[in-house]
Amino acid sequence: MGRILVTGAAGFIGYHVASRLLERGDRVTGCDNLNAYYDVSLKEARLARLRGRDGFVFHRADLADPAALDAVFTDGPFDAVCHLAAQAGVRYSLENPRAYAQSNLVGFLEVLEQCRHRGTGNLVYASSSSVYGANQKVPFAETDRVDRPVSLYAATKVANELMAHTYHHLYGMPVTGLRFFTVYGPWGRPDMALYGFTRKILAGEPIDVYNHGDMERDFTYIDDIVAGVVAAIDTPLGCEVLNLGNSRAENLEHFIEVLATALGVAPQKNYLPMQPGDVPRTFADGEKTRGLLGWAPTTSIETGIPRFVEWYREYHSV
Repeated sequence: MGRILVTGAAGFIGYHVASRLLERGDRVTGCDNLNAYYDVSLKEARLARLRGRDGFVFHRADLADPAALDAVFTDGPFDAVCHLAAQAGVRYSLENPRAYAQSNLVGFLEVLEQCRHRGTGNLVYASSSSVYGANQKVPFAETDRVDRPVSLYAATKVANELMAHTYHHLYGMPVTGLRFFTVYGPWGRPDMALYGFTRKILAGEPIDVYNHGDMERDFTYIDDIVAGVVAAIDTPLGCEVLNLGNSRAENLEHFIEVLATALGVAPQKNYLPMQPGDVPRTFADGEKTRGLLGWAPTTSIETGIPRFVEWYREYHSV
């Protein structure tokens, strides 16, 4: 049994990670600022499923506020910190870049400072497949260049990896960054394609298909992601950055076909050009992660998408 801090505990991945840790008997301190980037009621519904469970404590706090974060860390000392809080979304970073600097840069710096001064055992933090930019070489390996991001969101994640490396170098902190590849599943984010497609298809509205459908994504199911995150929490590695992806680049048109089959509704499609900041393909090389964590994904989109649809219908009473 350990004591673990999970930032972004009301978020999609954070909720699932906190739940898994509680299930195995860890004591979990969760924190989240419950910002309004997407429907706050969904965040509150996730949080309601954590509140009241043995071993869970929650703080509503903005990580970029040093005093608020200091209060969170008084629940420690923590055996590990799982830092998943961030301003998410590639496209929104074009509209509100300051939100990304405040949350992803200032907020991460404050987490690093707390871990340094309080001697936290292991820091695991969220990076993103977006750091690979528009790399042509596939699959994406951790040794590939990441110095040419195509969105500010991606740039902040590259910066997080550099900041973590610096703190490891200076202070010996164990830090592991996890590059998530298009995570989906029950309790997912409304700004992600699967959620938006499902809502529009059921409402009889056309869905926007960018780059005229010529896109590929390495869709990774939430249960697989959680298994990888927990393995990283349990395995201090010094200083590493690892891919967490399904290691399959799925064509967007096929992804939509699987969703349409699960919904039993034929979608109307509105084909559009590529959006600024987006990339045509993501595809994870998982060899390093398998070697260091013994982790490998097991869930195909043919299994994961119907599970999401089942949750969506229940949650929205559709």
